Amino acid sequence: MQKRIGIIGGSGIYDIEGLENKSWQKMESPFGEPSDELLFGELNGVQLVFLPRHGRGHRIPPSDINFRANIDVMKRAGVTDVISISAVGSLREELSPGTFVIVDQFIDRTFAREKSFFGDGLVAHVSMAHPVCSRLGDHLQAATQEAGIAAVRGGTYLVMEGPQFSTLAESNLYRSWGCDVIGMTNMPEAKLAREAELCYATVGMVTDYDCWHPDHEHVTVEQVIKILINNADTARQLVKQVAPKLWSDSHAEECSCRSVLQYAVITTAMARDVQMMQKLEVVAGRVF
Repeated sequence: MQKRIGIIGGSGIYDIEGLENKSWQKMESPFGEPSDELLFGELNGVQLVFLPRHGRGHRIPPSDINFRANIDVMKRAGVTDVISISAVGSLREELSPGTFVIVDQFIDRTFAREKSFFGDGLVAHVSMAHPVCSRLGDHLQAATQEAGIAAVRGGTYLVMEGPQFSTLAESNLYRSWGCDVIGMTNMPEAKLAREAELCYATVGMVTDYDCWHPDHEHVTVEQVIKILINNADTARQLVKQVAPKLWSDSHAEECSCRSVLQYAVITTAMARDVQMMQKLEVVAGRVF
């Protein structure tokens, strides 16, 4: 299968100048319906696949996103490297709106989502100590520097359930925990990408200061919309800059992300559920 770079993000990120041979394709998954069709395209010879996380038009709330189907269809499409781009709130004064954060850690506070491909009849435990691919992080850091994008390497992303935003007490609690940004979408996405042996990295696009900041109440809707539009423009610029780096990376095949299931499946061969194995053929069939 042809190598492809996957981008999961907002509905407008795929509107990239120079993207050719564009084709929306419906992909089936044994885990249900993904958020939308996949957009296949080519950018200066680089094969890209885009998935609008909330569906085109932003019609799916965070808790209703079928994260398992999304990751499954990305792997079915031949994707090996996934860049996740998400709007986030800042929990730090220095991370002002418009800043991009190349996240390296998560705290998962979600509770109403399917978080694993595995389950009864086929058990596996993967390490999440380092939940993103450092190789992709290096490429993202280099791309932001070359493109002149205001970005910070490293940060902890608190993933809340939503759809409501946090209370002031919660926001201050997360700040006391050392969290840097807050959002609703990257868990269990990162966990599922790890189970699927996909290299995965997150870029958080700061839109506001959450509710902890004393000046937050004075921010107008117009200001937030302006930041969202500017962030989308910058995200497209980032994709154009990082895509060729990922495409030409000669060390990609050696990345440890692509072999995390090697010793992760605990269920003995004789006890494995056949139907579960069939369902997981694309995600984990390599180790069966």
